[in-house]
Amino acid sequence: MTATRGGRVRPAKQSEPPTATAEAPSAGGASGGASGGGTGRRRAALLTGGLVAALGVLVLVALASVALGARSVPLSTVIDAFLAPDASSDHTVIRELRVPRTLLGIGVGAALGLAGAIMQSLTRNPLADPGLLGINEGAALGVTVALALLGVSDPAAYVWFAFAGAAVAAVLVYALGSAGRSGSAPVRLALAGVAVGMALTAACSALLRIDSRTFDRMRFWLTGSLAGQDAGTLTRLAPFMVAGVALGLTLARPLNMLALGDDAGRALGVAVGRTRLLAGVAVTLLCGSATAAAGPLWFVGLAVPHAVRALVGGDQRWVLPYTAVVAPALLLAADVAGRLVARPGEVQVGIMCALLGAPVFMLMARRRRLAAL
Repeated sequence: MTATRGGRVRPAKQSEPPTATAEAPSAGGASGGASGGGTGRRRAALLTGGLVAALGVLVLVALASVALGARSVPLSTVIDAFLAPDASSDHTVIRELRVPRTLLGIGVGAALGLAGAIMQSLTRNPLADPGLLGINEGAALGVTVALALLGVSDPAAYVWFAFAGAAVAAVLVYALGSAGRSGSAPVRLALAGVAVGMALTAACSALLRIDSRTFDRMRFWLTGSLAGQDAGTLTRLAPFMVAGVALGLTLARPLNMLALGDDAGRALGVAVGRTRLLAGVAVTLLCGSATAAAGPLWFVGLAVPHAVRALVGGDQRWVLPYTAVVAPALLLAADVAGRLVARPGEVQVGIMCALLGAPVFMLMARRRRLAAL
């Protein structure tokens, strides 16, 4: 009811029928959904094109890894080694040394990069990295125990010790980093990982002092190197890497939901405990097999996921595939650079990765706010 200027009362104007008011937002939402769907399709097409381009870069870096080294080989000779192989020294070096080394670098790079991306997403910790959190050092200690104390020399056998060491290190770091009222803050986890990693490295050094023969064999491996591994090592370890990569890629959707928090993830239908368990299995497979193949490598799993997220955003459906492609390209590029800067010798890829990754870590540490992911 509305009062007029003369004091009379006039009935209020009837409101619109409920159906009309309910349909207007629906029509607008449909229009916005169509517009948003078009934008989403364009973005998906753009990101797909970027992923294809990244694969092209990986192929080029792989060709450079096969062609360049202590002695450079013309690209035509590289192609002939695949299409028309003969018994020449160049073809033998390419097929028996450089191709297995390149394929191993692709597998190790994809494994470490993907492990870092999964760890950062699962813990919402920007400092999560298989090397920084001591997981690689745990795997290295497992391999050292197998070689120095038990005499196990077959990669297919000592990789299980690497898995055990990686799992124990992960549990220990998380337990130390999450103790106390503040919980698993990023800096606390990083400090716990550094402390545990140093202790595990010291244990490795102590064991190697016992057996000088094992020390001579492992001194380059502990630095991190792709050299010295043949096709047999790749064949034995590739199934574990492939299984870890496949399992890690399937976790993209639940990791996206868990980024909203455990409670929101449960509300969206995510089995939080199952997702964390599968992520732990994937990280253990990836880090254990990569470390058994090339030794402990730092910063690959730290720097690459951050660079990928800056490029594609935080959607794990894109972050994980991009990381699995960009990380091996970076690792192979570091390996090629290490071969070129010290001809006729080489600088181990672990040292080159540290030289590239340390500035990234220092830049992150200087940021005023290390927000959880």
